[in-house]
Amino acid sequence: MAEYLVNCSFYFKIGACRHGDRCSRLHNKPTFSQTILIQNIYRNPQNSAQTADASRCAVSDVEMQEHYDEFFEVIFTEMEEKYGEVEEMNVCDNLGDHLVGNVYVKFRREEDAEKAVLHLNNRWFNGQPMHAELSPVTDFREACCRQYEMGSCTRGGFCNFMHLKPISRELRRELYGRRRKRYRKPSSPKVKCFTLMFLQKYKIKNVGHFPTSDRRANDSRPRSSQSGCAPTHGHFPNK
Repeated sequence: MAEYLVNCSFYFKIGACRHGDRCSRLHNKPTFSQTILIQNIYRNPQNSAQTADASRCAVSDVEMQEHYDEFFEVIFTEMEEKYGEVEEMNVCDNLGDHLVGNVYVKFRREEDAEKAVLHLNNRWFNGQPMHAELSPVTDFREACCRQYEMGSCTRGGFCNFMHLKPISRELRRELYGRRRKRYRKPSSPKVKCFTLMFLQKYKIKNVGHFPTSDRRANDSRPRSSQSGCAPTHGHFPNK
């Protein structure tokens, strides 16, 4: 009798499994979904900023939050302006290969998610090709680590449930509070200049960015003159 494969509960809940293609259980990839997964795109500077002797550089919580908010805003805005309304976006702060830097974007419409996957797999970010796929995850409460949400996970960064990295309250209000407005104001010049200095200080490869969007089209000045410094992110062209 043919072996009956049981569905992988981790893949169903989280959209990723540490065993990958070697998993003995079935990974049922959805043919339609509101949610997409962009794999391994976020790089946490606290995990990257190390000196030559492998000791960790001091990266303050304030520096980390501003760097992360900048990354989050770039991705969120591109998703909404190019593909459709975003209901929810989450970024994993786990360390395991199957979860590290994963970005989950839940669109309002399944058609928008499908369009995003088709386009993103032909695009580059930070000098690397993007890998996007439809994800079975629709309820992030089931995918999140309860211990992490309470403040302490015994498994640490290698936990197989999502450790979601929060954005600042200010950015959350801006992105989700104005979600019905097509265009949003760009990041402040202070944050732009800060991010450039931050990347140079710790020799971290830039987080990358998409081509300048329509929300900035009304300002004819170049980005560098608006912020008082050179653009902080590497250009993210269509392939």
